Amino acid sequence: MDKFTSVSRNSNFTFTASDEHPHPLVKVPNGRKPLTPPNKGLDGIMECPVCSKSIFPPIHQCPGGHILCSDCREVNNKCPVCRKEIGNIRCLALEKFALSIPLTCRYHSHGCKAILPYYSKVKHEAQCICRPYTCPHPSLDCCVTGDVPSLVAHLRERHKVDLQMGSTFNHRYVKQDPCSVDNISWTLTLFYCFNHYFCLHFEAFCLGTEPVYIAFLRFMGEESEARKFGYCLEIGGDSRKLTWQGVPRSIRTHYHSVRDSYDGLIIQRSLALCFSGGDRRELKLRVTGRIWKEVL
Repeated sequence: MDKFTSVSRNSNFTFTASDEHPHPLVKVPNGRKPLTPPNKGLDGIMECPVCSKSIFPPIHQCPGGHILCSDCREVNNKCPVCRKEIGNIRCLALEKFALSIPLTCRYHSHGCKAILPYYSKVKHEAQCICRPYTCPHPSLDCCVTGDVPSLVAHLRERHKVDLQMGSTFNHRYVKQDPCSVDNISWTLTLFYCFNHYFCLHFEAFCLGTEPVYIAFLRFMGEESEARKFGYCLEIGGDSRKLTWQGVPRSIRTHYHSVRDSYDGLIIQRSLALCFSGGDRRELKLRVTGRIWKEVL
């Protein structure tokens, strides 16, 4: 894959992120044993034996009492345990039992302290702020997930991503043969400021048949936190200047969505070549920027 080369004036900085993250402390009243989350072992009772997802009414059972979720029953009406026909037998006792079960979030080990009614569990987990993040690197074959510190370590060790301190940056992107973009090409840089991590993306992709360049910032955290920051990007050359100001997007939003919505600094190829001095053999773009915390 054709990639950019990114050169920074502050590239001598080295930072190591620790993989050790202490578990949330559990209060121990009056010296007793640590409290166990309620119904810790009940999740399996309400699991479909085929798809392992939580079962919700209507809950069907075979003549032998084995249960199956509605989705799996539509695919195959046979019991996965005894192979008998499921039929239309409802397990009413289990449906009523589900109403009385308070369960912990599946991300309890990641720090979520929520105790949820059974029927609210799935919706909560789909939006839980403690659920792991997906690696923000554009590599298509990376499916690593984790919390922010572990992903920072992963990005630096696995993807060799540069990490810089500070809220300002000055990058020079160099690309060979700028008139041909057969595949998407990109570069990624990490920044640490205001006690948070940010990802600066710079990409080239084809918009129709025309190569387009885009730079945008993503926040390593939740969308609600990302809105507390702002950033600006500036690119210039040959007595011309192009600027962009916006709000970083959370890494919960896939970088494809950010790129395809053009939520960043967009540079057409003709203008990029102009900024680069008109050399069609090698593209040289200087991008400066700043991150700030909004005053609430």
